[in-house]
Amino acid sequence: MSDSGKFITFEGPEGAGKSTQLKMCAELLRSRGFEVVTTREPGGTPLAEELRTILKTHKGSEVLHSETELLLMEAARSQHVHEVILPALERGAVVLCDRFYDSTTAYQGAARSIDCQLIAQLNLFAAAYRKPDLTLLMDLPVESGFARAGRRQETAGVYDRFEAENINFHTRVREGFLAIAQTEPQRVRVIDAEGTPQEVSERVRRAVDELFG
Repeated sequence: MSDSGKFITFEGPEGAGKSTQLKMCAELLRSRGFEVVTTREPGGTPLAEELRTILKTHKGSEVLHSETELLLMEAARSQHVHEVILPALERGAVVLCDRFYDSTTAYQGAARSIDCQLIAQLNLFAAAYRKPDLTLLMDLPVESGFARAGRRQETAGVYDRFEAENINFHTRVREGFLAIAQTEPQRVRVIDAEGTPQEVSERVRRAVDELFG
């Protein structure tokens, strides 16, 4: 399947500013005349958002096992890719996605210790073998990310299942992301997420400009 659009994903540990930078990037590209579709994972469609709720907020006596978590992530991704991402790319839009399959590799692979080769196969299958054209990895120390996350007004200090994990878990997540960037330097650009939103946005802009040449 071919498409003429561009697919850009925003990745990073908790509190790295992905959502803020995605919004600023969308504004920039729209000002240049592009059709821009913004979306997120897990989620992006009504069904995938239902799975997101389970993944983020599941409570109760029944354990949500790591393997179940992985498969729910991939199910949400498959729905999202087929319903939102591929149709937008086929009509030539730029798709900006807040997290994609690199998060699965980092969270369920590096942090939860599920076999990364298995995850790689599931990721590609769920994504209909469509890889991002550019991945912007917003990177900052874990402690800085936790401090930022705690100041979010929209969550008011309430943490989901992933945010509530300990610092060792989040250190493994960050290490997992950086390992992906080292393995795929042509696709993944590491963006220093320290500084003001405007300073970080300028770093993002330079990476995006390279994609559009």
